[in-house]
Amino acid sequence: MVDGAHRAPVATFYAPGAWDARVELDERAAHHAAVKRLGVGDTVRLTSGDGRRASGRIDALGKRVLVIECVPQSVHQLPALSHVELWAPVGDRDRMLLLAEKAVELGVSAWRSVVYRRSRSVSPRGEGSAFHEKLRARMIAALEQSGGAWLPEIHPDATIDEVANCTLTGGTVLLDPLGQPLAELVRDLHAPVVLALGPEGGFEPDERAIFIDAGWRTASIGGNVLRFETAGIAGLTLVRALLRSS
Repeated sequence: MVDGAHRAPVATFYAPGAWDARVELDERAAHHAAVKRLGVGDTVRLTSGDGRRASGRIDALGKRVLVIECVPQSVHQLPALSHVELWAPVGDRDRMLLLAEKAVELGVSAWRSVVYRRSRSVSPRGEGSAFHEKLRARMIAALEQSGGAWLPEIHPDATIDEVANCTLTGGTVLLDPLGQPLAELVRDLHAPVVLALGPEGGFEPDERAIFIDAGWRTASIGGNVLRFETAGIAGLTLVRALLRSS
């Protein structure tokens, strides 16, 4: 039995894949431990990103490696939350990363970036393989910070035509100031749900029409004009709370 396993963990580390008695993590995890001022013997938590969590103890720590002795009897599988996808606009890179971080904390199930006409005028904007790596790294950091168990799936970037053809059975919702209150709309929805956000500066009229013609329902979260990351955080919070209470 690992000494101190009964103590509350002081940090969470992302460790995908199978877990043996000793889990060896990379330089990123070692740096995380150093920043947290952890040392050998400290109790920590492991999260797999696919629902598993476990307690453990730091067995070895160096500049490039972190070894955690896992407590087998502490491994447990957390059920996934109801499926909610967030389809965010390709926009300012830092604001997209902020939204991704908060989306993980709110338990988003999947993420897709959507290229709108106005996305092309933003610089620097978040798109391409290099940005996807940064997006995933930010999500992992948020998963560790929040102690979550499920890492969102990142879908390939899409155009508005591809997005509008989505046919998930639960419901497709477009945040739009002209829509009905989101709190009223969500009561008629069930998972899986897709929540889509418009680009910086808003939709072009024909872009909004594409969604409407494809059967998406529009929903408002207030009268103020919100930045897309604020709208995403507020929308996810409402959808999560209302799905849970329904």
